Amino acid sequence: MKKAVVLINKLSENPSPDELDVLHQVEVAETAIKELGYSSERIFMDMNLDLAQKQINEVQPDLAVNLFEGIIGKPELIYLGSGLLHSLRIPYTGCGVDSIFITADKVLTKKILKDNNIPTAQWFSPKELDLLEPDKTYIIKPLYEDASVGIDEHSVIKGNNLQIIDDYIKRYANNFFIEEFIDGREFNISVLGTKDGAKMLSPAEIIFNNYPDDKPKIMGYTAKWDEQTFEYENTFRTFDFKEDDKKLLDIIEQIVLKCWTVLNLRGYARVDLRIDKNNKPFVLEINANPCISSDSGFYAAAEKSGYSFTEVMQCIIDEAHI
Repeated sequence: MKKAVVLINKLSENPSPDELDVLHQVEVAETAIKELGYSSERIFMDMNLDLAQKQINEVQPDLAVNLFEGIIGKPELIYLGSGLLHSLRIPYTGCGVDSIFITADKVLTKKILKDNNIPTAQWFSPKELDLLEPDKTYIIKPLYEDASVGIDEHSVIKGNNLQIIDDYIKRYANNFFIEEFIDGREFNISVLGTKDGAKMLSPAEIIFNNYPDDKPKIMGYTAKWDEQTFEYENTFRTFDFKEDDKKLLDIIEQIVLKCWTVLNLRGYARVDLRIDKNNKPFVLEINANPCISSDSGFYAAAEKSGYSFTEVMQCIIDEAHI
């Protein structure tokens, strides 16, 4: 039997729901690779890279499944997982060091998108607050966090109402940015690398049900993780579209596949977009190695597209970096 290691970030003593989710991803991955003929061993990595390297070398794996999501409190170090595996010359799943490093920095990603004529919402650094327009609506986002950490309805502000900025400075120093808020539809698009090239899986739209007119329609932290909230109960995805949406979905597919190429994505990824009132798409962010737990958007899109997750994992392994 072939051997695999599953590389995971070490969890904190009291992990939050978003942090614990990696264990659900591990279960999905381990089930799939077992069906593909691999035994597996989990490696929990922190800043002690020498220890992680030693543990990996002791297994002598044929494959590494990279589910590493960063160091506790330092999500910008997510690239260390792929970096270590690359240095050990072990075939590893998912995106490479370069694309993980780039997409972890949301502003760097947006700059690359803009340079390649891929539409993305206008953004400003914490030092550019004087450029905000008083009557425009903006959303404040942490620079490196994923899983909607640091984002809730209070993150959506008018350009003349900046009191919450101090809270972000205290929490993130200058590691956040202010983005023009695209008030419209939201799409999560999963992409799978296959032998025939990158393939957009069934597109998903996020539905904000029963939201009052004055409540921002965003996929914030509570909508994703807090089951006791209005946001969680009234925010869901749909794969059902009207015939009128076909042209829009074709445009989205072109944009998403261009993102895949420009950012050198590999294996699997997810692209989040918003559609403005003029039906124009804007890329919000790129998720290299997105969540693959059984209740995730990527898993649901793969299932809707007719894939078992074992088939998905075979595609991902076929694209493994060597």
